[in-house]
Amino acid sequence: MTRVFSAILLFLLVGLRAATAQQDPGVWVQVEAQPSLREAQERAQAYAGALPDVNGFRLNSGWYAIVIGPYARTDAEQVLRVYRAEGQIPRDSYIAFSSAMGQQFWPIGANVLNRGTVAAPIEPVAQPEEAPAVTTPQDSDETRAQALQSERLLTARERKDLQTALRAAGFYNSTIDGAFGQGTRRSMSDWQRYNGFDATGVLTTLQRKALMDEYNAPLISVGMERYSDDKAGIVLDMPLGAVSLDRYEAPFAHFKSTSDMNAKALLISQEGDKNTLRALYEVMQSLEIVPLNGPRELGRDRFTLEGRGNGIVSFTQAQLADGKIKGFTLVWPEGDEARRLRVLSAMTSSFSTTDAVLDAAAGASAEQRIDLVSGLQVRKPRLTRSGFFADENGTVLTVSEAADSCTRITLDGDHEVQLALTDPELGVAVLRPAKTLAPMSVAAFSAAKPQIKSEVAVSGYSYQGALGGPTLTYGQVADIRGLNGETGVKRLALNAQPGDAGGPVFNDSGNVVGMLLPTPSEGRTLPASVSLAATVDRLTEILAEAGVSGQSSEETTRISPNELNRRATGMTVLVHCWD
Repeated sequence: MTRVFSAILLFLLVGLRAATAQQDPGVWVQVEAQPSLREAQERAQAYAGALPDVNGFRLNSGWYAIVIGPYARTDAEQVLRVYRAEGQIPRDSYIAFSSAMGQQFWPIGANVLNRGTVAAPIEPVAQPEEAPAVTTPQDSDETRAQALQSERLLTARERKDLQTALRAAGFYNSTIDGAFGQGTRRSMSDWQRYNGFDATGVLTTLQRKALMDEYNAPLISVGMERYSDDKAGIVLDMPLGAVSLDRYEAPFAHFKSTSDMNAKALLISQEGDKNTLRALYEVMQSLEIVPLNGPRELGRDRFTLEGRGNGIVSFTQAQLADGKIKGFTLVWPEGDEARRLRVLSAMTSSFSTTDAVLDAAAGASAEQRIDLVSGLQVRKPRLTRSGFFADENGTVLTVSEAADSCTRITLDGDHEVQLALTDPELGVAVLRPAKTLAPMSVAAFSAAKPQIKSEVAVSGYSYQGALGGPTLTYGQVADIRGLNGETGVKRLALNAQPGDAGGPVFNDSGNVVGMLLPTPSEGRTLPASVSLAATVDRLTEILAEAGVSGQSSEETTRISPNELNRRATGMTVLVHCWD
């Protein structure tokens, strides 16, 4: 009764969106793939008797896929989750994409993707009146004795593969050792019973093939094939139905997506040593294809990187041997974890190398940009602002927008910091470094209030780090209050850039008299020369709330521009907010 209720609920929830998806191909839940059309039609007919939205397509590999859908991606994941939990579809069912589908064979005569139809409808097999008995799968295959005899011919690897496939299907939970003891025999019986065979505890030749075909369906769906790259000196299995070689840009062979699942891959091949390996490890972590979240490990002669986020899961491995670094990267869409793990396992276990190494000059004529590394996009922060050191331990004052809803906050791209305190009313945040820093210079807060029309300078990353250092922008104090007369804020006659927000405001003695705030944007456009800054009094109050004591100064001697630039450079930091 529960299954029936869940199926009806899914039909009601997803039905309307499935109809919409007919206009936009959407995605599918692939439940089976069969090698012959007749087998596929029979299985599709069986599924259609119990579930809605059943379709069947010929795959690019020549197999025939039974799928449910199409749905929007989120709906497909819900259908997959519920039907798996109920046992209505196999445990290794997964999300499939329209690009892998060819001609349609089910329902008979349907052509929802406009790619043609396949073959004739199923015709019932006539049974002679004098012989009404129905032939069972076991009768047309092997007896138990014959199955045992053919089983003895299996290699150790093939026996372990069968146990692995039984475990993936949810019938086996013991050691993968190739020994067919009581546990393995019991799991074989359970699998046979579940699939409508006689539960003999010994798989026949055809049953072993069916089990392995079911297990390998995720690999078949992405066209896993042996690939040899003579230029890179790498041989491995790759999902060539989902990616294809695009270009070489040392040290990478780039593989682009050939389907709407947007998978990508790299082969890594270069000469080098331990320093080269470490440098590659650091560079890979700066790339957009390696999201921030995920485990990383760097050893003496190898590293692995995993990144999850922004709709993708990325895995990279590389190893140093005989002065050569070889490895690969696989980038896969989120939400397709079962198939990704199968593909990744196949790539890892099949990976081997030759003596060849990719020419270091490969791709030298390709497009050059400062935000590209060997043709790969460098990860960019969501927001970049300025900040400055407020004490000797590396505590930083900045604007609160630079720390709002960030997955990670860094200084100058690599020093990680945590949000210690935020004052949303003023728009100021206090950041503490994960590891104690030793600033070259620390803010010395002026004990005296600045005079109207006195000269000031803001130190900030006006161009958000493009110049590699902070810029000084000069102006004057226009008012010691805000635009609405509020205290805690002063108005400056100074033409600042958005990246300058959070930077220290200096008087001509090199003391900090405030911090530049973002220009208000609530339905108002201020003149370019109008800027606002938090006062020293409010900044020291906020620091005190965070348990930090600011350094005060009564120095009044005018300092040279060079000295001001030195202090500003040592004190001002670039604050990155990362998603």
